[in-house]
This record gives sequence, C-alpha cells and structure tokens, in this order.
Amino acid sequence: MSSSKKLKVAIIGSGNIGTDLMIKILRNGQHLEMGAMVGIDPASDGLARAARMGVATTHEGVEGLTRMDVFKDIDFVFDATSAGAHVKNDAFLRSLKPNIRLIDLTPAAIGPYCVPVVNLEEHLDALNVNMVTCGGQATIPMVAAVSRVAKVHYAEIVASIASKSAGPGTRANIDEFTETTTKAIEVIGGAAKGKAIIVMNPAEPPLKNNKLSELVDQAKVEASVEEMAQAVQAYVPGYRLKQKVQFDVIPEDAPLTIPGHGKFSGLKTSVFLEVEGAAHYLPAYAGNLDIMTSAALATAERMALSILNNAMNNG
Repeated sequence: MSSSKKLKVAIIGSGNIGTDLMIKILRNGQHLEMGAMVGIDPASDGLARAARMGVATTHEGVEGLTRMDVFKDIDFVFDATSAGAHVKNDAFLRSLKPNIRLIDLTPAAIGPYCVPVVNLEEHLDALNVNMVTCGGQATIPMVAAVSRVAKVHYAEIVASIASKSAGPGTRANIDEFTETTTKAIEVIGGAAKGKAIIVMNPAEPPLKNNKLSELVDQAKVEASVEEMAQAVQAYVPGYRLKQKVQFDVIPEDAPLTIPGHGKFSGLKTSVFLEVEGAAHYLPAYAGNLDIMTSAALATAERMALSILNNAMNNG
C-alpha cells in the first residue's frame, strides 16, 4: 500500500550539495517536499535560489531552523555542512525532536553507513544514516558486487573528482573522506582491508576501483558487477562502467605485495567507473555531487515510504 501524502524536509547547508539536493526534491520528490533551506551566509546563491523557488529560508543556521514555524512539521533533515558541524547539529535537533530523521551527507558517520543498493533495507528505522562519501557511493557497490561472489581480501578506490565541483565543505573534509570511505569499503563493501584515495582534477576523470579476491569464475564477477551498476543507475542515471571489467590472476608463487597488509594471490578485478551529473545545479562534470544527492534522496524517499505505509496500516 502507498500513500500520496508527503513528508516535509529541511536542508542544512546552502552550498553546492544542498542546493542540488533541493532542486532534486522540488522536481522529483515523490514522498518528500521541501520545508526549509538553512544556511549561514545571507548572500549565498543557495538561499537566494531557494527563496525564488518558494522555499522558506533562514541564514541563522540550525538554530534559525528551530525558530521557523515550519520546524514543527519537519520529519527529515539533510545535513550538507561538514563533519564537525553535523555532530553539533544532530545533538541540537535531537534535543528538541528526539525522533527526527537525519540524512548525513558529511563524513561524520554518527549513524550507520548507507549505500542504497547495498544495505538501505537494513536501516529503514535508523534515526541518522551516513551517506559515506561521493567516492564511497560510487565504488562501494562494486566492492559489494565482487564480495557477494568471492571473498575480497583487499579493495582500493581512487576517486578523481572535478575540482570545479568541490566546494569549501568538500575541501575541508578531505581527511574525513579518506577515513570514512576506507571504513565503509570494509563495513559495507565486505573487503577485509580497504583503502581510499581522493584526487581533485581539473578534467573530467573516471573513478578506479581495484579488488583482490580469492579465485572465482570471472564471468560470475563480471555479471555481478554489471547487475550492480544497473541497480545504481535506477537512482543515478549517469552512473556507468567506463569499460569492460578487467581481470588479472595473481599466482601464489608471485604474490602481490600490499604495503601494510601483506602478500596476496588470487583474482585482481579492476573496475573503471564514470558518473555524469544530471546538471540540476552544477554542470554534468559534477558527477561526484550528483551521486551523493541522488543517493541521499533515494534513501530518504524509501524511508519516507516506509513511514507512510506503517502509519496507514496502523491507522
């Protein structure tokens, strides 16, 4: 059973990510609708755009949000600020509305990591979910695709993002990006060991994803990867494999040495990805932004549907 009712959301952070997310909700929200856009710079383009699009705004941060009339109706809050700010925002909002749902687009990781195609269904009742990072949203599905058919000993991702799409929040969170992505590669992706690298590039680069697993039928790995890519495309249409999956067999008598982790043999799988943005706010080269906002929206939409269906069935 489904409901036509929509739940109201607020977005904290009027920068690139917050503004893109707002536009997605206004255009494509099925079970969600904009309630407020929150920033700290009264001259920000995001707040100005929100006002032009009929969304209530405040430049007084999360405290300003709680003083708005619409706050009593807010069910979801997307936090697109910074890791440090999110910790404070979560505590403050929860002191006033204990059951409010927070979708964390920073690397703070207060709540469980969430990659929609991999583990969203496990966390539908969570009050705070962490969307990992843009690199994590792009590459962890590929790690999980391999780990569901073979034990992954080591997974390494290199996320190259267009420098023009990296706002001050992204640049301030580089260390948290690598730490959070690395942990999520292991926790969600299923790799025994993970490593994440971020590179800002003025061009339009792909993402590289290497995995070293036990020997397994390569056709099974390739099929699993392609199936996972199609699943991600359901909410990120610009997500695609850059080329066919590449394989190398590492023999036991000539193992691959991974600094800090030891020597391994088995099947090395290399996946090259490309994420083209939907150009809702920034140009198409900003695929790193698009995959974060699309994943966050898909997560909140699924949670909202669950809430609405439960209310209908229990009411």
